[in-house]
Amino acid sequence: MKGLYTILLLVGSNIFMTLAWYGHLKLQQAKISESWPLILVIVFSWAIALLEYSLQVPANRIGFEENGGPFNLVQLKVIQEVVSLIVFSIVAMVMFQGVELKWNHLAAFACLVAAVYFVFMK
Repeated sequence: MKGLYTILLLVGSNIFMTLAWYGHLKLQQAKISESWPLILVIVFSWAIALLEYSLQVPANRIGFEENGGPFNLVQLKVIQEVVSLIVFSIVAMVMFQGVELKWNHLAAFACLVAAVYFVFMK
């Protein structure tokens, strides 16, 4: 169960992370934040990032093997990176309608899946 909780928290965390990093660009496209000073954009993004950290930190604590979780440090990082790219791809295609996945993106994702496989090999 700790593994599932870890992954679900990482998914939530990465949704907020992607919104913190790229959401302000969508707001700018929608002409909502185009006149905002950079400092306001930074504060806005950090407010969203606080939510990201509120999920990321518990995910790592719950999932880490020294806290009774199923994953070692390297496994946690690889899982986080794969979740991050999957979430980013979905959010980018939904928020930025012109973004499309091409064959080379899918090939790169396949390499990441292979990375997950190798990091969990005994």
